[in-house]
Amino acid sequence: MTTPDSPNELKRKVWNFTPPLPLQLAPYWDWPLRPLASIAYLLKSWNPLGTRLIFLVIAVISWTWFTPDISRAKTVEFGWIFEVWLKNIMLLTVVAGGLHLLLWTLKIQGDEYRYDMRPMMKGAKIFFFKNQVHDNMLWSYVAIHFLTFFECLIWWAYANGWATMITFESNPVWFLVLIVLIPIWAGFYFYCHHRLLHVGFLYKHVHSWHHKNFSTGPWSGLAMHPVESFVLVTDTLLFLLIPAHPIHVLFLLYHHGVGAPTSHAGFEKMKSGRKYGFELGDFFHQLHHKYFDCNYGTWETPWDRWFDTFHDGTRQGDLLVKERRRKIWADR
Repeated sequence: MTTPDSPNELKRKVWNFTPPLPLQLAPYWDWPLRPLASIAYLLKSWNPLGTRLIFLVIAVISWTWFTPDISRAKTVEFGWIFEVWLKNIMLLTVVAGGLHLLLWTLKIQGDEYRYDMRPMMKGAKIFFFKNQVHDNMLWSYVAIHFLTFFECLIWWAYANGWATMITFESNPVWFLVLIVLIPIWAGFYFYCHHRLLHVGFLYKHVHSWHHKNFSTGPWSGLAMHPVESFVLVTDTLLFLLIPAHPIHVLFLLYHHGVGAPTSHAGFEKMKSGRKYGFELGDFFHQLHHKYFDCNYGTWETPWDRWFDTFHDGTRQGDLLVKERRRKIWADR
């Protein structure tokens, strides 16, 4: 027998699948400090089948074999910029297109690990072409141009001495520390700009484009207004201020450019055999798409807990969101 707040009851009523509930935020920000728990949580986040390590691997491969030599970026020329653009277009097509093909078109694992059973919308006037997937593809390909712009900008800055480039050999400690910090920074930046996009004019005219996607798929992650696409990757300018290696630049860019399609895939995992599966979805953010005014950040940042916008996925979490809305409307 299940209780009203149990994960099974929630899954039966709202979701096809949920991870273990209630969701837990990273213990990095707990007080009193919990250093051992924080280290254990951090190590777990780098598991071999997790997106974090996959983003890093993609960054290493991209830098080693598919990025033009930095010396070519000293002058702004079509050739090397086109190579960066083509690489990013292909990466988006492989990641978002491949996941959509496998999970949504071919349905290689059926509905196993799928969060929301609502289909992609067709015939809906709120989408270009009256088709959610085609609309999402259009705006995802628009978004990748902004990622390309900032990548090219940083390569130009390195080539002309406007930014400081390090190597693992010259600064191994900072090289490794930065790899650990980049995902946490990405979560911090995401909360800040995402929370701002939920305010008044910016929500109505910009961020509402993304929230048309009630049920999300891989192409939904970067389906947003061009202004939001630009803001999403603006934190890349951080590397004009701090010494880093191009792998760090790509690692941060891919948290946004590859992370959005994977986190919006609509599935917790993509199965690999009977026992294992590659991590994909982000139920923390899936709750944001369903309930709108909660979970603005990530599970690795404390802001939603501190500002009382954290939804832990339980029935109690639903009630807290509704009560907060009631108080907001009562105060108006």
